[in-house]
Amino acid sequence: MRASIPQEWSSAKLGEVVEYGKTTKKSLADVHDNTWVLELEDIEKDSSRIMNRLYAKDRPFKSAKNSFKKGDVLYGKLRPYLNKVVISDADGVCTTEIIPLNAESSSCNGYLFYWLKGREFLDYVNSVSYGVNMPRLGTKDGLNAPIILAPLAEQKVIAETLDSLLAQVESTKARLEGIPGILKQFRQSVLAAAVSGELTEDWREEHGKILDFKKWLFGDLLVELRNGLSPKPNEEAKGFPILRINAVRSGQVSQNDIRHLECDTKTLKKYRLETGDLLFTRYNGSLDFVGVCGLIRDLQYENLLYPDKLIRVRVHKSVLAKYVEIYFASSKARDSMVDCVKTTSGQKGISGQDIKSQAIKVPPIEEQEEIVRRVEELFGFADKVAAQVKTAMESVNHLTQSILAQAFSGELTKDWREQNPDLISGENSAAALLERIKAERAKLKPAPQPRELTKKATKS
Repeated sequence: MRASIPQEWSSAKLGEVVEYGKTTKKSLADVHDNTWVLELEDIEKDSSRIMNRLYAKDRPFKSAKNSFKKGDVLYGKLRPYLNKVVISDADGVCTTEIIPLNAESSSCNGYLFYWLKGREFLDYVNSVSYGVNMPRLGTKDGLNAPIILAPLAEQKVIAETLDSLLAQVESTKARLEGIPGILKQFRQSVLAAAVSGELTEDWREEHGKILDFKKWLFGDLLVELRNGLSPKPNEEAKGFPILRINAVRSGQVSQNDIRHLECDTKTLKKYRLETGDLLFTRYNGSLDFVGVCGLIRDLQYENLLYPDKLIRVRVHKSVLAKYVEIYFASSKARDSMVDCVKTTSGQKGISGQDIKSQAIKVPPIEEQEEIVRRVEELFGFADKVAAQVKTAMESVNHLTQSILAQAFSGELTKDWREQNPDLISGENSAAALLERIKAERAKLKPAPQPRELTKKATKS
């Protein structure tokens, strides 16, 4: 429900303020090599950032494009829920799925830009867009879209205020977006310190221990290594639960997305997972996810199986499975594993022998326990920070719409209106502005020809 607006403002249709859908087309022959060619994928959703800028010499086009000028508002009508709107900083051409708009003759483009990004307009276009897979805003619906019109002088103040406030929001958002990368580096530093002995250096001094990391071939520490089941699972809940290949990521095994497989009791016993089992990914399309290791910490299913693209490993009691998981998550161990990856039929993969041949440094069991404890504590801290960042990011994302809502209810410029009543009343009101726009539009319309002249022109 729309909040009340100041009495000097007016509710209008977008088509009354700007000629939505009226465009000028250009072909490749009409532009020079250095003409900016903008596509929808070049615009980041919500943020209005231009992520990629290509020119005609690098992006030649066959079908006609919409022409735009510097300062135009460029509105992405395809999948409008992505909220792709920008103000152009140069002349150029764009896909016909982007509509150039220029209200500057009577209104403020900055004000129009922010209105198109606001919740009321987004809710409207999402309700009227047509097309299931690729919804878009039609021209008729665009012309009939709602807009709250402030007096022209106030529009400029609102646009300038929003520029300042939302720049601060974007700055905060950018800082928050950088934290996950910092946390990733932090985790890798922790892992590197853990497997080198640095993390427990003070512990050894306190307990009178010496650095005693012995190098083993991983295969010498194994009780069992077994590839998973190859029969094709089903999507129906028939048989026993079986993991998917993407369930295993470095340092974790997700049991939230499973399929099912029918098998006999002997097969079940052979391939059933147990708490403390380690799983390595055997094949994957992405190098980042081949040979990664995850530990089964607890079982959500009593009889959980694993597919042939995973390898189950059970280790000797002289080494903790949790320590093994930590070791193979470290960058040094990861690089060694990647060196073994081979590509077959487009799939990147490793073998059980590749896993067995990996070198692993193992301290005494007591120090392994301390390493695991410290890594889990530090990772828990990082996870807590990550959760706080996620919550903060959600708040920042809501803040943008909250500020826009305040702007288009008149709250942001309440004090300004009190100080400048002459700039928003009478001839300067939004109602008077709308009347002037209509009058200007009427002047530009061609005069109707007499009926007889029209008939003669048709015959000729």
